[in-house]
Amino acid sequence: MTDRTEPETTPFAGGAAYIRGRFVPMDDAVIPVTDWGFTRSDVVYDVVHVHRGAFFRLADHLDRFERAMARRRLVPAENRAAIEDVLHRCVALSGLSDAYVAMACLRGRPRVAGSRRPEDCENHLIAYAIPWIDVIPKDVQARGAHLWISGTPRVPDASVDPTVKNYQWSDLTSGLLEAHDHGYDTAILCDHDGFVTEGPGFNVFIIKDGRVLTPDRGSLEGITRRTVLDICADRGIEAAIAPIPRAMLDDADEVFTTTTAGGVMPAARVGNRILGNDRPGPITMQLHDAYWQAHDDDRYRTPVRPLAVQP
Repeated sequence: MTDRTEPETTPFAGGAAYIRGRFVPMDDAVIPVTDWGFTRSDVVYDVVHVHRGAFFRLADHLDRFERAMARRRLVPAENRAAIEDVLHRCVALSGLSDAYVAMACLRGRPRVAGSRRPEDCENHLIAYAIPWIDVIPKDVQARGAHLWISGTPRVPDASVDPTVKNYQWSDLTSGLLEAHDHGYDTAILCDHDGFVTEGPGFNVFIIKDGRVLTPDRGSLEGITRRTVLDICADRGIEAAIAPIPRAMLDDADEVFTTTTAGGVMPAARVGNRILGNDRPGPITMQLHDAYWQAHDDDRYRTPVRPLAVQP
């Protein structure tokens, strides 16, 4: 008889979630269809990633999540320290060394049947860790993404605050549908005044004459965006958050996008225009490499706590 050892499997092999005070396998993480987080998209969220067993800029993501909850008057039962503990435990249960880790606070359901008052709802926290996700697949990043400039304008900042990470994606999804209809990988949206904002799940950067620019409106204040700006400052590369008219996309030397789920992601085409030699540009790749090198910087790393030392 051949002695074979079957690979160990756990209920959390596909990811681990926290919901209503319990840790469950991802497939068991569900909410009632009457939760306002579902029926009204009344929810804020944040995403942090784990790379080689450590969170990247975890404190910055928790800061942003706390600000978002405060802006939307959402108060879960868990305080900041408890939320951090939950994230560590989700990753440890999943056993993942590279993970996409989300935290969300939902409005919940009214305690008073039929109430339309947000303050009558019981807010609650959901968190989960699943295998790494790239917003733009790695093979597309390698050849440079093809970005469609959407005809759908970004929802005005005065209507939906883009600095509060939220699930209002109607305009972004419309942009994606347009992009895919035309054979492009993803989309960039402009606002009603014709200024560049962001794309579905990412910030946008342009490079012109060695200067790096990212939009000052219609955009999430991305942690990856902040990291790129920090890298530029460290390396003496001129960079700024500034108004970017639509026409600057047609005149850019390089374009790239940034997000927690993918990092610095190069573009090779924008609309009908081919950038450079139809490959990722040199400054983009310099920033790409520096971004991943930053993951070894102890200022940004928070090692995932093993289950054995968790409360």
